[in-house]
Amino acid sequence: MRDISVERVVDASPPVVRRQLNPRTLVEYEGSFEVVDSREEGVATLVIAAASGLELTLRFEPREGGYYYTQEGDAGPFDAMETWVETAAVNDGRGTRVHFRSVVSLGLPLPALTDRVAAWKRQGELDRALDVLAADISG
Repeated sequence: MRDISVERVVDASPPVVRRQLNPRTLVEYEGSFEVVDSREEGVATLVIAAASGLELTLRFEPREGGYYYTQEGDAGPFDAMETWVETAAVNDGRGTRVHFRSVVSLGLPLPALTDRVAAWKRQGELDRALDVLAADISG
């Protein structure tokens, strides 16, 4: 498994940022999949997303100031994927540090190479999510 971490300070208060971040928008912000459906399951939200004939389920659980989510089941681009989204106030509450941490594995032979490719792809998705979030907030 490979570990990826990206973060950015967004020029908005934590409550404003947290209103933008929900399971549907997180998937949309990443840009690789379109949300097909979502449903509540206890405290979790299951998001069904699709792209290029591939459909997967992501399980989101709320955490203080963010979310934890994982790819469920065998359908999806990764053998395993977990992501943590955290927000924290900066600049006396006028800004918010948004931090994504993800671990991924393709579960293929030569993991030193294949998991590196998976991490590169995942980092691109997380960087894109931060770009789109910042654009949405600024307006």
